[in-house]
Amino acid sequence: MSILSVAITLVVALLIAKPMGIYIAKAFDYEKTSLDRVFGPIESILFKIGGIKKVQQTWKQYALAVVCTNAFMIVLVYIVFRFQGFLPLNPSNVSSMEPTLAFNTAVSFMTNTNLQHYSGEDGLSYLAQMIGILFMMFAAPGTALAVAIAFIRGLAGKPFGNFFVDLYRAVVRVLLPFALVTGLIFIALGVPQTLSPAVMVNTLEGDVQEIARGPVGSFLAIKELGNNGGGFFGVNSSHPFENPNGISNLLQILLMFLLPTALPFTYGKMVGNGRQGRILFVSMTMIFVVLLSGAIISEYSGNPALNNIGIQAEQGNMEGKEVRFGSVQSAFYATVTTATETGAVNTMHDSLTPLGGLVALSNMMLNTVYGGVGAGFINVVMYAMIAVFLSGLMVGRTPEFLGKKIEGKEMKLIAVTLLIHPLLILGASAIALFTLLGSDAITNPGFHGISQVVYEFSSSAANNGSGFEGLDDDTPFWNISTGIVMFLGRFFSIVTMLAVAGSLAMKRAVPETIGTFRTDNGLFATILIGTIFIVGALTFFPVIALGPIAEFLTLR
Repeated sequence: MSILSVAITLVVALLIAKPMGIYIAKAFDYEKTSLDRVFGPIESILFKIGGIKKVQQTWKQYALAVVCTNAFMIVLVYIVFRFQGFLPLNPSNVSSMEPTLAFNTAVSFMTNTNLQHYSGEDGLSYLAQMIGILFMMFAAPGTALAVAIAFIRGLAGKPFGNFFVDLYRAVVRVLLPFALVTGLIFIALGVPQTLSPAVMVNTLEGDVQEIARGPVGSFLAIKELGNNGGGFFGVNSSHPFENPNGISNLLQILLMFLLPTALPFTYGKMVGNGRQGRILFVSMTMIFVVLLSGAIISEYSGNPALNNIGIQAEQGNMEGKEVRFGSVQSAFYATVTTATETGAVNTMHDSLTPLGGLVALSNMMLNTVYGGVGAGFINVVMYAMIAVFLSGLMVGRTPEFLGKKIEGKEMKLIAVTLLIHPLLILGASAIALFTLLGSDAITNPGFHGISQVVYEFSSSAANNGSGFEGLDDDTPFWNISTGIVMFLGRFFSIVTMLAVAGSLAMKRAVPETIGTFRTDNGLFATILIGTIFIVGALTFFPVIALGPIAEFLTLR
């Protein structure tokens, strides 16, 4: 029955992907559309207040606007976190954040990562949750979606647009309407939405227990829709107030899927090649299904060591899992949240089996399996260009993508972009494992300890935010190191890939001939999938062998 529910959820998610993709394409169309009747008056007022004009920007101006605007927002919310203890709407008297923790949290939520080195309800006041966290939960995915659209425009040879206009449209036309509707649904399902303080109750044992609550419903909707993932509560979506039942769990999974699965169809619509968009979608879906199957089989089979002595639970590996969801739904959620760069969890990832943890790690290391609101989709297209380049080398022909020649300048930028992701993960992990400042945080020495460290930096570099929470990471070393990795992992690839799009936009389209390598058929899908797996294996297999694979072998 659990497998059937997973299959039905996956089918529903894939069926709504295309309509959502077409809607997003219309939402960012600078020409008059039917959506202007609804959102036009609202945007006119907001543009007037913000002094925004629909002036076209070059890729350099667009990239500069992205980085500067996001940097300003980071500083703004950092100040809120540092002074939250003195600000209103703090009924639980939460103290101000320590400087390195405030830095980490501000960077984390502004980069769409939502890595939390504090414990949800105990770390932030209601004011900080709403004007700090909730604000960034709209601004961060809005930024990523805007950049993805600008990148697609550049590939299509169109003007890049204006970042501020695109950011407004991402929030007003895409994120806010869907978050409002789903937020009301979550509240109807039992998720609290209140500014009242925590409730003190007497337990059956005669003790007094404090039950935290707050404006969770509005938080939860954008948390999943925007692929943010941060939890209002420390245990995230395993908390009954943040995930009350099976229906809310289903809705959260669908929201995580919604934008990442839609973007290939948005891409196909905007570049005028719907078939190529479908090929990217099918390729990512095939990879996802393979990884999902591995995670479910591993978690349902359970711990090999316990199986050998006959004490394995009937539902598989239930350590660190919510009994309401079981091992299959937990594995499904873990795969979706890491594939879509969301980072929300309904189970303790540190308690996944070695191979289940390997699937979550692989999603973040590849960073292309659907790949989040926008930045991850850019990685998908980057791998498509690499596949085209490699195919061109094999047949001795200059590679072409969307009718534009991919030459030395573009490939240098792509190569640098490709290398920065593993460099951030492996370089930072090496420093952490080598120094006492990093290794002292490991709570499970041995192979699993290596996995804890690598997972933390993989999650940071991929802007995912989930973690092997056995790691004692609320220290200055981890706050600063992961903050730097999150910032570079987010903005470095945005700038370089916008530069690639800018370079291609300046080139003339090459007429298609009989020798043109097609990028909208099954052969290209096979080459693309092979390229992703080969590059991923060559880059990350050694560290995976030292971590989850070695741990798995010790349990046999």
